[in-house]
Amino acid sequence: LEFTFRKSLLPGSTLSRVLDLPPENLIKSISAVPISRKEEVADFQLSVDSLLENNNDHSRPDIQVQATRLAEKLKCDTVVSEISTGRGTVNFKINRELLTKTVLQQVISDGSKYGLKSELFSGLPQKKIVVEFSSPNVAKKFHVGHLRSTIIGKYWPLLFLFPFFRYSGHLSTFCLLGTGFQLFGYEEKLQSNPLQHLFEVYVQVNKEAADDKNIAKSAHEFFQRLELGDTQALALWQKFRDLSVEEYVRIYKRLGVHFDEYSGESFYREKSQEVLKLLDSKGLLQKTVRGTAIVDLSGNGDPSSICTVMRSDGTSLYATRDLAAAIDRMDKYNFDAMIYVTDKGQKKHFQQVFQMLQIMGYDWAERCQHVPFGVVQGMKTRRGNVTFLEDVLNEIRSRMLQNMASIKTTRELENPQETAERVGLAALIIQDFRGLLLSDSQFSWDRVFQSRGDTGVFLQYTHARLHSLEETFGCGYLNDFNTACLQEPQSVSILQHLLRFDEVLYRSSQDLQPRHIVSYLLTLSHLAAMAHKTLLIKDSPPDVAGARLHLFRAVRSVLANGMKLLGIIPVCRM
Repeated sequence: LEFTFRKSLLPGSTLSRVLDLPPENLIKSISAVPISRKEEVADFQLSVDSLLENNNDHSRPDIQVQATRLAEKLKCDTVVSEISTGRGTVNFKINRELLTKTVLQQVISDGSKYGLKSELFSGLPQKKIVVEFSSPNVAKKFHVGHLRSTIIGKYWPLLFLFPFFRYSGHLSTFCLLGTGFQLFGYEEKLQSNPLQHLFEVYVQVNKEAADDKNIAKSAHEFFQRLELGDTQALALWQKFRDLSVEEYVRIYKRLGVHFDEYSGESFYREKSQEVLKLLDSKGLLQKTVRGTAIVDLSGNGDPSSICTVMRSDGTSLYATRDLAAAIDRMDKYNFDAMIYVTDKGQKKHFQQVFQMLQIMGYDWAERCQHVPFGVVQGMKTRRGNVTFLEDVLNEIRSRMLQNMASIKTTRELENPQETAERVGLAALIIQDFRGLLLSDSQFSWDRVFQSRGDTGVFLQYTHARLHSLEETFGCGYLNDFNTACLQEPQSVSILQHLLRFDEVLYRSSQDLQPRHIVSYLLTLSHLAAMAHKTLLIKDSPPDVAGARLHLFRAVRSVLANGMKLLGIIPVCRM
């Protein structure tokens, strides 16, 4: 099954024959026209400029003249009811009843795949893509700083990706904690509340280390033992790792995140030694007077292009283990691409890692990509500065429950806490995804939880409201519908907007920015809210009521699809 409008449009308007181009070459030159509040617009437009880009004639004739000439050669038919020109475009208005029937049938029949079955995606090869994201530290509670990487990483199912979980950020943190646990840890507290106890130990050992240099020395020795495979050190690391993953799984479940594999940075401690040997064998490894090992990526000693890959005691560093991980994953998965989702502060680190892979002879290094994001500032709970993600999740649920309780129209819910958390997470995700991922942003609880305006709460409210319509009226009306009953301007605007869903998904898949989907869903919700006031179902004739219910059902389906792609679980009652 395919989204057929572009293909059904082309033969009817004789575009393929007039331009002497196969239909598939025209698909990306034809786009649905964005809706306008000021005037009725056409349904599709052909960009003459994009056609000329593919033309071998370099004279580049006047685009407007070309558009007019082309429009004159085309004729209306049973599909196209009106042809006009715009600024560098030829515009097509589709037979209204055909537009209504085809769009609504396509939305319902394609279900969760609506938009993804478009011809826009048909030429794209299926790829195996590894995504590394989230990156909390072993034996430390999930910090709020990892939230953005987690929800951005969760967004990648749009591209049919393969999530790959990296649970360890910095081994040095663990080694200080390992030393601290031997000094201040209690097995009973570790079993009852593992990460809270380890956090307390970490705070205490840091405080002691400020005055006692022997603690830092002990942590360094612990790290050496771990790299050398010391049984006792490895056993403690394994215990902390297992307790950490168990805790993270619980938190990820609240976020609706699932990982195919759990593998941490420290997993590559042995393989990192193989990387050092490989660098040395290729003549890339240089020893410094301090005993460390570096790779000079500039070839001329430029300090900004030097990457340290080994400490003076022979142990590995972050970059070394990232090299080992990339090589291992290529061997294991033979990926088409690997994406690292981290904050923009790690830009230089990944540039150096990818460059080292290239000079080591790995051609697939060009398949590796860093997707950076900006910093969210000002995220605090009522108790003050936020440290842990669970505090934020609890705050989201608490605030949303209060909001729901204060609104008279709130329906009685089977599980109000679950609904509150899902609505709250939607609010958080939409706030985060509205702008460019690379931009820093200022967090505001009041703005996040607004029920009106462009918020995640508004999206959830719209979905719940449309679901309620189906529950109330659906049984008697959802068998068939009369297309002639959906010719009002509000209906047409919704249908035209539904046409654009595949283009929005395609654009997001190309520039890796979810904001296009967010903007689309907010517009769809505003259109639905306006239509809900005027396109009444109750007390309308059966054929009118049935047609309108079909329209609202299609809106809810597409809204749910888009929300799920963003990592949001739609609620049905609110």
